[in-house]
Amino acid sequence: MTEQGSVLIVGVGPGLGLAVARVFAEAGHPVALIGRNNAKLTQLAATLHEQDHTARIYPADAAIPLELEAALDAAVSDLGAPDALVYNAAFARPDTPTAITAEQWTQSLAVNVVGAAVAARHVIPQLRGGRGTVLFTGGGLALAPSPDYTSLSVGKAALRAYAQALHAEQVESGVHVTAVTIRGFLRQGDERFDPDVIAPTYLALHRRPRDRWQAEYVYA
Repeated sequence: MTEQGSVLIVGVGPGLGLAVARVFAEAGHPVALIGRNNAKLTQLAATLHEQDHTARIYPADAAIPLELEAALDAAVSDLGAPDALVYNAAFARPDTPTAITAEQWTQSLAVNVVGAAVAARHVIPQLRGGRGTVLFTGGGLALAPSPDYTSLSVGKAALRAYAQALHAEQVESGVHVTAVTIRGFLRQGDERFDPDVIAPTYLALHRRPRDRWQAEYVYA
């Protein structure tokens, strides 16, 4: 058993998800890579294995609660009790306020909001020692909604509200909940918004002393 608890990352792709996984792995945490595409997860895990990090993959659709919960349970069984959950999954597509169908609303909110709530509710009771960190990847659209990305704007605003409510509920129990609101577009090579530049913020938030916990961290 490792001295560091595992870190469960939901929504891992080649950008921010992988960057966050690498930062936690470099700090000694075994990491669980959770996402929909098994082949892509295998490739991403291979890059971490090449650097002698402990990483395992768990294919799951964040929009399907039972599938997501099963993946989280498998990760805990394999890697040990978690120190942190990072919910990085998002459903993003161009849409406008009057053109979104009920089915499209359901698809978007299932990933952007419901999946986050399912993951948090399921993982918090399993945190190592009853303490740990839950980090949600938010976005600037929660603060400045776009009529061209309406469902994503609403989803990020709802996620932000959920994170604040969960923070208030959990803070006294020793669980630090924070929404990481990224006010900018992720771009490889950007001095501020490259995923590799942003990712250390997640580890820093996880390590924050209790007197500096906050419900939201705005990265701008």
